[in-house]
Amino acid sequence: MNPKNVGKVYLVGAGPGDPGLITVKGLQCIQKAEVLVYDRLAGHRLLTYARPDAELIFVGKGPDLHVYKQEEINEVLKQKGLEGKIVTRLKGGDPYVFGRGGEEAEVLKEAGVPFEVVPGITSAISVPAYAGIPVTHRDFTSNFAVITGNEDPNKEDSAIDWAKISTGIGTLVFLMGMGNLPMIVKKLIENGRDAETPVALIRWGTRPEQKTLTGTLNNIVEKATEVNFKNPAIIIVGEVVKLRDTLNWFEKKPLFGKRVVVTRSRQQASAFAAKLEGLGAEPWEFPTIDIQDPEDLAPLQQAIAKIHEYEWIVFTSPNGVQRFFTRYFEAGHDIRDLSGVRLCAIGPQTKKELAKFGLKVDYVPEEYRAEAIIDGLKDLDWKGRKVLLPRADIARKILPEALASFGAEVDDVITYRTVRGGGDAKLLRQMLAEKMIHAVTFTSSSTARNFVEMLGVDDQEELKQLLEGVTLASIGPVTSGTMVELGLTVDIEATEYTIPGLTDALLKHWGL
Repeated sequence: MNPKNVGKVYLVGAGPGDPGLITVKGLQCIQKAEVLVYDRLAGHRLLTYARPDAELIFVGKGPDLHVYKQEEINEVLKQKGLEGKIVTRLKGGDPYVFGRGGEEAEVLKEAGVPFEVVPGITSAISVPAYAGIPVTHRDFTSNFAVITGNEDPNKEDSAIDWAKISTGIGTLVFLMGMGNLPMIVKKLIENGRDAETPVALIRWGTRPEQKTLTGTLNNIVEKATEVNFKNPAIIIVGEVVKLRDTLNWFEKKPLFGKRVVVTRSRQQASAFAAKLEGLGAEPWEFPTIDIQDPEDLAPLQQAIAKIHEYEWIVFTSPNGVQRFFTRYFEAGHDIRDLSGVRLCAIGPQTKKELAKFGLKVDYVPEEYRAEAIIDGLKDLDWKGRKVLLPRADIARKILPEALASFGAEVDDVITYRTVRGGGDAKLLRQMLAEKMIHAVTFTSSSTARNFVEMLGVDDQEELKQLLEGVTLASIGPVTSGTMVELGLTVDIEATEYTIPGLTDALLKHWGL
């Protein structure tokens, strides 16, 4: 075969589960992959970075789940590489730390398929860190060992030198060893480890489902049995476990354990997601809307051409500000051309967006909705005054109609379109069915409307069952009204109709 027709395979460590722990190079490999081969330990949020046309192949492997055998995975990687594809093999943790990445690399080498290894953050050090346990500490130990936990306990010749590791290593980290926990404890004690040595079991480390159970070699098996503690988990043995009470930080975050769906557009979701993540939640971006240019730009361009004629410009969203000024500057204008024009912003976020252009706002209502703008400006002399409203195609008509009734000459110009987003509805339905979602946030009527449509449920009862136990949060009364019309329950409504206000409402709802 012509080598030029052969693709390339990247063996990428995805880290332990928190998508923020992917390396920069690993993320780049996901983004450029034509084929993405992933397992159950590679966080699903990382899949959202894949190309829209990428082929996604799930090769999940676990103690009780083998969609693909390892030999079949090897074959997939080889064949896709030989087809000339750019392949990213996304593996939980690090490819070469009990990830069988070495075996995959050998197969690729033999087949003549170029490959690269992109190391990942192994769960052996990251998961204990998220549980408040450093694997080394000068007051306790200066060494640690990472050991497979799923070696067959019935093997006559163990590959593990129990006599040496039991007393010769300060911290022992066993990966995927819950099924063999009794054997591991037995072997360590038989080979001289003190039965009172602290032990921690950490399940689904770095994720909202993270659970930590502590004890000693003497009682950890009994404790694990009582609570049915299962894989995927790591076992950490050593005096460093004593530091958990002092250094536990992840599980102390106010929104720890909560997975929150963000339905905003991708352009807007990142700031909200970052705020939630900083509070300990796992934000799940499910964009139900997308922001696009108007189908016809002529009305906006015509309004900008006569910008000096307007006495007021009323901005009702940050999107309107961004899209308006993109076209404004493209038309050759600068800020000086707005001299004498008064500006209104519907709320602090819109005001902040205008401030980026060095503009001061003349009026912001106390309540961030169109009705409050009308109430606040109704006593001004509007007769014959020209007003520009650069807004969305689906914006409510109440504002331009009210201003016109006051005597103003209103140009209500479509500045951007709000269309249905590209969230993975199939995956979200699955997560809702498995009760993995704790809350869904809605920041506009369109996010709520598209959310219901994208779920594709047949009737209200099915929708109710799918969302049972899920907290539904609204940014304000207009959005809440739409939610009620759609049959959604409004569990939370922000008192300040902003993203910070919605975040505060979530904290208050959960008693934080």
